[in-house]
Amino acid sequence: MAAPAVAPAAQPTRITIERVNAFYGHKQALFDVSLDIPDNSVTAFIGASGCGKSTLLRCLNRMNDTIPG
Repeated sequence: MAAPAVAPAAQPTRITIERVNAFYGHKQALFDVSLDIPDNSVTAFIGASGCGKSTLLRCLNRMNDTIPG
């Protein structure tokens, strides 16, 4: 009989992203993105061209803040 699976201990979260949506004009680039990035870890965003990796990073760095006008 196999031993029961044990969940790893939860690490403290360094960054929490909750339901992020990003738009370029009327074109939505991110759709309700949620993610917890643990403390003391390396996180990589991997995906196809145009899937929103850079847009999410721009949001985290506040490079996509709303600009009036």
